[in-house]
Amino acid sequence: MRPSLSKFFFSHLGIRNFTSANFRSASLFKRGNSYFETKDNNHLDGFLPKRYATSCDSLAEDVSKESTVSDMLIDSFGRLHTYLRISLTERCNLRCHYCMPAEGVDLTPGPQVLSQSEIVRLASLFVSSGVDKIRLTGGEPTIRKDIEEICLQLSNLKGLKTLAMTTNGIVLAKKLPKLKECGLNLVNISLDTLVPAKFEFMTRRKGHERVMEAINTAVKLGYNPVKVNCVVMRGFNDDEICDFVELTRDRPINVRFIEFMPFDGNVWNVKKLVPYAEMLDKVGQQFPALQRVQDHPTETAKNFKIDGHQGTVSFITSMTEHFCAGCNRLRLLADGNFKVCLFGPSEVSLRDPLRSGADDDQLKDIIGSAVKRKKASHAGMFDIAKTPNRPMIHIGG
Repeated sequence: MRPSLSKFFFSHLGIRNFTSANFRSASLFKRGNSYFETKDNNHLDGFLPKRYATSCDSLAEDVSKESTVSDMLIDSFGRLHTYLRISLTERCNLRCHYCMPAEGVDLTPGPQVLSQSEIVRLASLFVSSGVDKIRLTGGEPTIRKDIEEICLQLSNLKGLKTLAMTTNGIVLAKKLPKLKECGLNLVNISLDTLVPAKFEFMTRRKGHERVMEAINTAVKLGYNPVKVNCVVMRGFNDDEICDFVELTRDRPINVRFIEFMPFDGNVWNVKKLVPYAEMLDKVGQQFPALQRVQDHPTETAKNFKIDGHQGTVSFITSMTEHFCAGCNRLRLLADGNFKVCLFGPSEVSLRDPLRSGADDDQLKDIIGSAVKRKKASHAGMFDIAKTPNRPMIHIGG
């Protein structure tokens, strides 16, 4: 089974009528068996029924309704950053192809990783300045022994509305009841295949049944929605898209299809990319009751509902239709580096000045300066693939 799966995953399948010229500002649209390039970010309106059209309020109107926040969180383009993703560890109990190179990675030594007290102090600084959502990532956040205490302390920060976690689900079923008691109120579970043998190939580990158990446990505990993240790759799991959609029929599950993104060591290739328009077309054909729903201006996903389904379906389109204009996200890495863009190589250390005795105002100056340097948008996917960046396991999912 393994050699066969490997052949499918690394096979080079052609894409007709594809050109890389000016792709930086273009989107792919699938008609029949071909792909067509359009430079209009609302290109779906012209090809698909109006129910698929993007629907969101203007970002400017939304920002005007926000409570007063620190200038530290506003970049030079007027974007307000109220969402902080904190990577708790670079360690993981899986070895997914798109996250970690086959040869592995050098991990940050333990003493250089942020401690619990350092995480809480920096998080408190962000929340007091206007951040109202924190997501814990990794590596795999649940393997930190102090994960419950971290959640408890963060959830008690005044002004924080949402404490979320992205996890591979391997040990989540047994830890989630306690995590919920400690204030974790939103969970994303990564699962790229419903086939156990393919799961073992992709992650280089066993554990498919434990991830399914984690999803079931989250539903039973009342998480609504339970978000399931699925990175779609041609020749590996693109044949399972509609099977994933079936998960939403009778349960409050939000399946989130993610375009395959380039990071150091993950052997990204455009031939493995399944564009949003193609995924949408496949779902729409099988589920004609698919309808676009209104999104928040800072939403990363394009969200859909299906009449008769309890859950929902979303698409994360970082490669073919970026959402940089409404970006409100910042990242604190496990080693204490601060990153304002997932695909940007620029980082600044908060750990070093923190350990050198910097006070809150000095830390805010460092953060604010980094936020002000944030670019209007990330590069096109081909430029991203050529730009040095860290492996995903270092950055945090």
